Amino acid sequence: MTEYYIGLMSGTSLDGVDAVLVAFDEGGKLAVQGEAFVPFSDVLRAEVLALQPAGYNELDRAARLANTLSDLYTQAVRQVLDHSGLPASAVVAVGCHGQTVRHAPQAGYTLQLVNLARLAEGCGIDVTGDFRSRDIAAGGQGAPLVPAFHHATFASATEGRVILNIGGIANLTCLLPGEAVTGFDTGPGNMLMDAWTLRHLGTPYDASGRWARQGHCLPALLEQLLEEPYFRMKPPKSTGRDLFDLRWLERQLQLFRARHAMDPSPTDVQATLMQLTVQSVSQAIRHHAAAAKAVYVCGGGARNDWLMQGLAEALPGVQLATTQALGLPVHQVEATAFAWLARQFVKRQAGNLPAVTGATGTRLLGALYPA
Repeated sequence: MTEYYIGLMSGTSLDGVDAVLVAFDEGGKLAVQGEAFVPFSDVLRAEVLALQPAGYNELDRAARLANTLSDLYTQAVRQVLDHSGLPASAVVAVGCHGQTVRHAPQAGYTLQLVNLARLAEGCGIDVTGDFRSRDIAAGGQGAPLVPAFHHATFASATEGRVILNIGGIANLTCLLPGEAVTGFDTGPGNMLMDAWTLRHLGTPYDASGRWARQGHCLPALLEQLLEEPYFRMKPPKSTGRDLFDLRWLERQLQLFRARHAMDPSPTDVQATLMQLTVQSVSQAIRHHAAAAKAVYVCGGGARNDWLMQGLAEALPGVQLATTQALGLPVHQVEATAFAWLARQFVKRQAGNLPAVTGATGTRLLGALYPA
């Protein structure tokens, strides 16, 4: 019997809400039946960013923003149902990640903005969410959560694979036959490049890396950026905008100017930030998945031709492709993961991998808000 779930994802890139309608057969094999995208407005994006650091009246601002986000999630659910022709009553559950504004597992919490009750009320479907908290309560990082899904969906008995998601933050999953699944956040994906592009060009991202292509990577600046202690930390580890934001970059540039008595051009900084993503990702793959023969990329970074070319050059002898080659388009993977996590919750099956997050054991992840 086919069961339908909807997955919702809005990530650190802050571009909008991805929704997918996913059909699962009795064996758990999945097929995406429909998709929708609801973009964030510039105002909404600015409101999310403004909540990243501590600020005035943030409890009220966060609650109101959670309601606004939940209305967008509801809109995305309705759109994907309208496009598919499927009634809400045919969907078992919605899996919603919410919008991360703080991620502090070292302090025992992570915060994703969403009003799950409002979402359940708005879409008339059971909603599951709050997937990270239980893993953190069990001593884990609460992230990344997608490696369990990657293993269930993309693992091969013969080919050593890395699934590389390049969103605002980049994370990878190592799928090596006969070995335990591992995965972690490697560091910045698109986040710093997007923020730098918005500041200097007024656009939310550098389409296909065209602006970065015009600049030159500054080796001394790249070396300095790679000195960030996070890159040398051993997994399990996770990160986000709490570390890698414009304030971090501004401190790095201030130090660079003092060390080298030069002020790099914005274009050269962008080119260097692209190489920061390339080098931090490729180093992580060489250190933790040296036996992998193929790297499959998803997320917004897979659409950056200049970034993909940089990865290909940094990983000679490794087949580089996108998850489209494995049956899932790059923009559907993360939302599909949260449909899968919703199903795991409904089936009362674990959603985490302790080897990835550092939790003391497998856990049922999430909470239910009935329709």
